[in-house]
Amino acid sequence: MSRLHHDLEAKLTSFALKLVDQQKARVAIPPQQNSTGFWFGGGNMVEDAAGHFYLVGRYRNFGDSRTGLGAGERGLELAIFRSEDRGASWQKQVSFSKPDLNVGDRSVLSIEGSALYLTDQGVELFVSTEKAGIEYPPEFRSFLKPGTGVWTIERLQASSIDELKEAPIETVLESNDPTVLHVKDPAVYTDANGDLVLLYCTHPYCWSSSNTAYARRKRGSDKLSESNFDFFPRGFAWDIAITRGTSILDVPKVGAFADRQVSLLFYDGGEALRNLDEHERAVKRARGYSCEEIGGVAYFLDGDMSHVYRLSQNKPLFISPFGTGCSRYVDVLVTKDGLYATWQQSQDDLSQPLVLNFVGKDEVATLLN
Repeated sequence: MSRLHHDLEAKLTSFALKLVDQQKARVAIPPQQNSTGFWFGGGNMVEDAAGHFYLVGRYRNFGDSRTGLGAGERGLELAIFRSEDRGASWQKQVSFSKPDLNVGDRSVLSIEGSALYLTDQGVELFVSTEKAGIEYPPEFRSFLKPGTGVWTIERLQASSIDELKEAPIETVLESNDPTVLHVKDPAVYTDANGDLVLLYCTHPYCWSSSNTAYARRKRGSDKLSESNFDFFPRGFAWDIAITRGTSILDVPKVGAFADRQVSLLFYDGGEALRNLDEHERAVKRARGYSCEEIGGVAYFLDGDMSHVYRLSQNKPLFISPFGTGCSRYVDVLVTKDGLYATWQQSQDDLSQPLVLNFVGKDEVATLLN
């Protein structure tokens, strides 16, 4: 399968930049402090049958995962917010502490990414947490740093958002493969067949890269398939160390895209896992690193995730004009009135609130004409 013509790729790029508009975005959920290491996000938005919005994310406070929990609180609360005015204001609906998300004798050390998924039966919540009580494979056991744990992904199911707080917790994704030992940051997408595609991030035992995988759940089934770990490898330039898919958006079938299914894959990237020392006379630019990633976008055609094409091949597309440049965890909600994009955006005070931008249906049609 070949790429789209470059004119269509340029149109997709302009469309993505209008969605993730760094200047127009406004703060939806602020972090607990306006300071470095404090943020809210890493989740998604959904709309119920009554037109109410819900968004999920985690509050993260300052901490350093390299030295364990003694260096700070890190991911300390998972929260679900509700909006009855199309995202103009938000009220906290449900909250989970770390102990609330313990799984048996596996105690939660930090909360990471999450995703809400509405079903005919109610709602599912996928959430990733770092847990004590999980060993590394025997030959790598000494690599597990004191005070740290292993990431897995759990699912909670209930008939309503409010009932999630009392729902049982089931582990749906974990690994003992050293190359994909840590799994986290779930994102949900429904394909044209009605199957659930659960996108998520992986790290090796040495935390030397950040990668993207997915598992599929057939419509009507309750089981995830074996994961695909190599459909979207890391890039060659600005995203060589980090390529973490965060959401998939089916491009509206209007204008130049009326006759073909094109799906955008938003992702976070970075050149390294640590902030790089730059030459004092080098061009100053956002390079992206762990916890301060910058953003890109790719696409695939006709639902075929075996061929993914980068639009941000050599440079990132999404960089905050503030702070470190961090712009990550893009999610897009499709509604009858338009598209709502959310993401974490670095500020001048180095915090990362969740910001929101709306693009109306008429503007979408113009952009894709």
